[in-house]
Amino acid sequence: MTSVSSEQLIEALRPVEDPELHRSIVDLGMLRRAELDGDGTAQILVALTVAGCPLRNEIQNRVTAAVLPLAGVESVNLEFTVMTDDEREELRKTLHGDAAASAGHGHAHGHAEGRAIPFAEAGSKTRPLLISSGKGGVGKSSVTTNLAVALAQQGHSVGVVDADIYGYSIPRMLGTDRPPTVIDQMLVPPEQWGVRCISMGYFAPPGEAVIWRGPMLHKALEQFLTDVFWDDPDFLLIDMPPGTGDIALSLSQYLPRGEVFVVTTPQPAAQKVARLSAAMAEKVNLPVRGIIENMSWFTGDDGKRYELFGSGGGHELADELGVPLLGQLPLVPAIREGGDEGRPITAIEPDSESAKAFHAIAEQIAVEMRPKKIFSPELKVI
Repeated sequence: MTSVSSEQLIEALRPVEDPELHRSIVDLGMLRRAELDGDGTAQILVALTVAGCPLRNEIQNRVTAAVLPLAGVESVNLEFTVMTDDEREELRKTLHGDAAASAGHGHAHGHAEGRAIPFAEAGSKTRPLLISSGKGGVGKSSVTTNLAVALAQQGHSVGVVDADIYGYSIPRMLGTDRPPTVIDQMLVPPEQWGVRCISMGYFAPPGEAVIWRGPMLHKALEQFLTDVFWDDPDFLLIDMPPGTGDIALSLSQYLPRGEVFVVTTPQPAAQKVARLSAAMAEKVNLPVRGIIENMSWFTGDDGKRYELFGSGGGHELADELGVPLLGQLPLVPAIREGGDEGRPITAIEPDSESAKAFHAIAEQIAVEMRPKKIFSPELKVI
């Protein structure tokens, strides 16, 4: 029987990624031992990033699946240890940079403990999408959640910042059932349906209201953008709070490359208030890229469409602003139910009318509205 060498075991394990960090366990230094004993048992030792790693079972499944097919391997004995504090610090520096080292680089935009906001830099590949509304109750968070899932299903890497600090709802709507993992003060956001998310909902005690003044909101947003390991996603969706207050001002400072998408309902009253959100974006020099009309109609059992909230608000706002109406979303109970249960309709019912509408909007944003300029930090005008 051909014996598998340690080098062969290591190479077989190199494609195995840590499910949170999306990096090879070999490249991350998590693999500590890989050898085949005389009984054909692969003896594997993996160092977890933190004790009580929530995805330990997933790592075990991936390691076993990678090693067991090798010739001569009869079984796998996987043991776990945990990284030391020093090892976690080095891992954090490797993945996320050194805040102390970047403090003196003179970045123009907001930072926490000296760390620059990567999405503010001209060379960043990430497109920040600010999902906004003039008022509450128009389904902005539902739109954010399902749009994020649709973008992920189309093959993009996606993160969501729940910037509605007082009325956070994205964790419930995505169905994320665990808090972020903390690796040496670096937050690794939980992922569900291919979407990573950070929210005050992970930190506020259940049932307790967040009662903060502006500076505390400002600081929380900084940390959401700088202390979280986002790993350069293609899209970072920001679920904005309704209105035009402190958070909107802070985000305009932090994300000067942000693109604003306004959610409204068809009724004229909602459209007029939504116009205020667009006016805010214009004042802080953020481009409004499109309008999304939610709750456009309800289809009854008789197959007839009923425009419960009137009609024309989305078209009127888009025409007024000179931007496209990206889509009209029907009012269906499944969207509300999916939000309450953490089962977004785009993920659960991909062939539904609503899911197809979200996918059409996502494709317009990702493909048809892709920035034409190519930014490069190496190119400078002298």
